[in-house]
Amino acid sequence: MAAMTTVPSYTPSLWVKVCHALPRLDFTMQMRDNIFVPDSWEYQQTLLVLSSLSAIALVVSLLVILSFLIHYCCCHRGDRTEGSEEEEEDEDGSTGHGYGGKKGRGICCVTWVAVAAVMLCCVAIGIGFYGNSETNDGMYQLTSSLLTANYTLASIDLLISDTITGLQLSISGPLTTMEELFTGSKPFLVSMRNCRRLSENVINLLSSVSLAQSHVDIALGNDSTVSGVSIVPLTPVPPSVAPTVVPISSLMPSPFSPGWAANMLMVNEDYRWLSYVLLLLLDLIVCLFILLGLAKQARWLLILMTMLAWLALFLSWGSLGLETATVVALSDFCSDPNMFVLNSTNFNSGTSSDVLDYYLTCSKRMTSPFQQLLTQSQRALSNIHTHLSSLERNALPQFPRAEKSLREVQQILNSTEGNFHQLVALLNCRGLNKDYIDSLKGLCYDGMEGLLYLSLYSFLSALAFTAILCSLPGAWRSFPSESDEYEDSDSESEDPFTSHQDSKRFLQWQPWL
Repeated sequence: MAAMTTVPSYTPSLWVKVCHALPRLDFTMQMRDNIFVPDSWEYQQTLLVLSSLSAIALVVSLLVILSFLIHYCCCHRGDRTEGSEEEEEDEDGSTGHGYGGKKGRGICCVTWVAVAAVMLCCVAIGIGFYGNSETNDGMYQLTSSLLTANYTLASIDLLISDTITGLQLSISGPLTTMEELFTGSKPFLVSMRNCRRLSENVINLLSSVSLAQSHVDIALGNDSTVSGVSIVPLTPVPPSVAPTVVPISSLMPSPFSPGWAANMLMVNEDYRWLSYVLLLLLDLIVCLFILLGLAKQARWLLILMTMLAWLALFLSWGSLGLETATVVALSDFCSDPNMFVLNSTNFNSGTSSDVLDYYLTCSKRMTSPFQQLLTQSQRALSNIHTHLSSLERNALPQFPRAEKSLREVQQILNSTEGNFHQLVALLNCRGLNKDYIDSLKGLCYDGMEGLLYLSLYSFLSALAFTAILCSLPGAWRSFPSESDEYEDSDSESEDPFTSHQDSKRFLQWQPWL
């Protein structure tokens, strides 16, 4: 039982603490705070500086590739002259393949470097698929929690709207009728007026219970005005379906709406997941066809894959810069999310800080900010019940025509009390706080871990493609050119003793024949 009553809590992970502790520099190379303030230009500068590190790494990798290309271009001519001078010696000692021992070992080493780089790229692709899946799981948990919170908030607004509407119907309908019937009896008339006053008091109290007054359009609902207070009725739907809030612009509504956020996150996550899948498939196709080109010694295939490898190199370094900025910003938010929510105008513009603090912390030492309003409403409903019971005992024998109106008022009051008990349960901090904690765990645990794996994938794939682009020109040199193939075929056709010498050499190495 003690475990069931324990309030769930959130603590930053080790990776969040490590990334949050990274030093921050702005464009003037001055140290800045690591407080998550996404609207601040100084904070955005620190993220741009961190993401620019990948651009510097891209420049370094391009210089390395350029130096290797210059090396191969400059040394290729020297290798040709040395090869022409020692052609006869190489042919006698290389079993007819046309390469000397030192040159052959160098070409073989370059080829194996290209193969090892391709294998490293395949390992990076596997890490990328895992990181993409982890990030998607974290975002799915985040959106599910937001939809559940949106369902709870919609239920609260719907209960308030139904309760207020029911009390208004009782005031304008049966209560007014009973007052007209009890005109001649002052005690009964005073009791009915007290019921009207208490009902109006409950309406005013429940109108101020709403967590926030939304100004965005609501699907399946229209704005209604009750006692001068704008009430936005929401139609609650299961959290598994689409959110009830329909975004009308790309700007965040004020106040913050969980349904709007869930909808935007789902759309953006679909594009993000698909983009990474396409990038991973591109890297995988390039790696597989590079291996195929090395095995088949197809120059045209390696030329095509080299062009795609350049594209993959730029995409890898670019994604690493974007992931670095995202990871650092996410670690700043996850280190103290309550402070950002409390200080953000998008969250507290429609809700007081006391209400936000109550639902974010949900401490046993804190009392609900709606406790006094709910207590007064409960007392008012109890007093209405007392007056109606007294009228049922004393007024109905004298005014039998008032029985129908009295039963209608009692029925509305019973429905109101049922809604009121559900409202008290939903306004408790445990439900919304659990959704908040679950959303933080999905974003700051699975989402953060997935982004770190994606960053590792981008870094390893960038290194692998750098090594591939450095080693492929050397691997091309091991492929026989078309002129060499034609010369070999012509020489074999002109020399009638070639096949005889080959067979004689073969018989010399087979003593049992």
